[in-house]
Amino acid sequence: MQEKVNLVLDIAGVIATNYSPIFWKNLSTQFNVPHDKLLEFKKEFRHDLWTGKIGEGRYWYLLTKRFPTIDIEYARNSLLSMIKPLPALDHIPRWSIYATIHLVSNHRREWLNHIIEPIQNHINSITISSEVGFSKPNNEIFVRVANQISQGARILFIDDQEKNLNAAKILGWSTILADKNGEWIRETENLLVSSFKRMPR
Repeated sequence: MQEKVNLVLDIAGVIATNYSPIFWKNLSTQFNVPHDKLLEFKKEFRHDLWTGKIGEGRYWYLLTKRFPTIDIEYARNSLLSMIKPLPALDHIPRWSIYATIHLVSNHRREWLNHIIEPIQNHINSITISSEVGFSKPNNEIFVRVANQISQGARILFIDDQEKNLNAAKILGWSTILADKNGEWIRETENLLVSSFKRMPR
């Protein structure tokens, strides 16, 4: 019997906001730290942070070791406050009627819990780079997602970056670019509903 479409959603930039670059500008202003130096730090540790080679606590420690004036509690609270739901998040309960939903993200679970928890019951799997050791567009993180889906099942992947979509296409996934105006939401809705209606009963 034909299965529902497997809808794979990126998190940051699709169902939740990205925290950069406002976060770093805010820290620079608040603690009188050169903005360019903060961006150098971000670039230096980005891969290790996203792939779990360093934990969240270690990340904050390294930040304040390099910039002693920065208050960790303020920085963390500021970061979390900037990761907010996007309109697509509200569509997930409805979309779960028509599709099996999976989340994938280059991120930290600690920074996404407040986004994920309200929709947890509608999600089939969650793959976060810091937990699996690979980040998009590395092929391995897409393989991890695919391993949680029936072989040969239809997969539709939504991301806000072309390079990630291109990596998914290599595996045969259908893709939609999450544009900033949110036009992708209607396109996705229409596709899911029409696919569901065509399923044999």
